[in-house]
Amino acid sequence: MKIEDVRGMTPDQLAEQLVSLKKEQFNLRFQKATGQVEKTHRVDEVRKDIARIKTVLRAKQAQA
Repeated sequence: MKIEDVRGMTPDQLAEQLVSLKKEQFNLRFQKATGQVEKTHRVDEVRKDIARIKTVLRAKQAQA
């Protein structure tokens, strides 16, 4: 996910995306613990996407 995409979303969309990514992160951690994860790079991507969304969400809340 690119930062331009994140900045174009509304706060509601960002909150929904954040919940979705947190669920994915939980599932990936569970798969990693059981040794079933196929795309190991996805763990880092999801973590960084969550950080991007939180940063943009906080900036939008500060503007309001």
